[in-house]
Amino acid sequence: MQDLYFLAIIWCGVLLSAFLAQRTRLTSVLFFLAFGSLMVNIGWLPATETSFIHGFSQLGIILIMFALGFEENPGKFTQSLKRSWGIAFFGALVPFFVAYSVAMHFWGDQKLALMCGLAMTATAVSLTMVSLRSEGLHTTDAARGIMTSAVIDDVGTLFLVAILVPVATGNVELSVMQVTENVISAALFFGLITVLGMWVFPSESAGQIMHRLPLLRNYGIRNVLMVNDSGQTTLIILLLALVLGLLAHYFGFHPAVGAYMAGLILKKEYFHVDEALQTLTYEEAKHVVDNVAFIWIGPVFFVTLGTKIVIDYDIVISVLPQTLLMLSGLFVGKILSATLAARYTGKFEWNESVMIGIGMLGRAELAFVVLDIGYVQNAILTTEAFYTLIFTAFWLNIAVPISIRLWRPYFLREKQLIVKIGKWNIIPPGGFHTRGSHQ
Repeated sequence: MQDLYFLAIIWCGVLLSAFLAQRTRLTSVLFFLAFGSLMVNIGWLPATETSFIHGFSQLGIILIMFALGFEENPGKFTQSLKRSWGIAFFGALVPFFVAYSVAMHFWGDQKLALMCGLAMTATAVSLTMVSLRSEGLHTTDAARGIMTSAVIDDVGTLFLVAILVPVATGNVELSVMQVTENVISAALFFGLITVLGMWVFPSESAGQIMHRLPLLRNYGIRNVLMVNDSGQTTLIILLLALVLGLLAHYFGFHPAVGAYMAGLILKKEYFHVDEALQTLTYEEAKHVVDNVAFIWIGPVFFVTLGTKIVIDYDIVISVLPQTLLMLSGLFVGKILSATLAARYTGKFEWNESVMIGIGMLGRAELAFVVLDIGYVQNAILTTEAFYTLIFTAFWLNIAVPISIRLWRPYFLREKQLIVKIGKWNIIPPGGFHTRGSHQ
């Protein structure tokens, strides 16, 4: 019964957060995180999740990422991959060296600094995408740039985990084997997704694999979705999201990556042979998916994420200088590196590039995995380093929805950005024009 008690508190917080978000016109994610932090510090929610709440929250993030992928255009997503390599590379390299440098400055331990850099590398794309969705920006080119960069980031971070964790723990001889396994795993997973999306699911594709099989040549995902016209379409696509999420986990990725890919490769035309019924079935399924993802299951993930912060005021004061330096360095470094990379390697407009830079601020769930490895399992991180990273990650995640909200009118060109330097008013070039103006 205790788990149900905790769930009731979390759902009360979800309702309160939705109300406050509507009244303040801020994203509800911000209030989810704040509520979770408040509840754990007054003792109403546990600092360590129960197995039920943990499983429920993990289901939530899987549903959220599936719903986001379900709304995405797979063709545009694939095109965005080609523009995102620089954002992923520089957007990960700079925060790694910022965190590494700050750790070396304060603690002078190379192994500890490696773990700090690794913890601050991966991007919390789920937080960013939900924040963008609350602002109606989740299907923009900038959102695709963030998502594709974060996918590349995840792959790169897995390689870094394979290399740096054994180095930090003294088990160097395993690094080559682990890197090789991660390369093969990444290739197999994304190769399998490509095969499903391009040749297995489409019934009409001339190159479709099942087209060559005598008994299965006339079947595809559409026939599975509409089996017996039984109204079980939503269950089938949610099962697909879960299965690909588990497959992603098997290959070393977060299950949310697999769920996003499941949504991405499902097209609207797969939902019925009749055009009118196709639209109706698709919209009904989308409505249910959005409901569970963004209203009553998905938000549990963000509330429980907020419970990661248990405030000990003595520790807060003792790590304040380290936290402020690391936070400011990562905030500036991450935005600048990702913005410039988006502009000059991805060829995004300036207003899009800044949004991408902001969207890459959040620290991912993988950060907490690295902290567990470095602090709990191997005692590489000191208590001060651990709380510095926790507080930094928390405030960076808080900064994401606020910054997106503040940049939104400039992103949509509803406002003009003017930089004041002394008596001079400077309008930055390329993309910072009022709505309707010409570039």
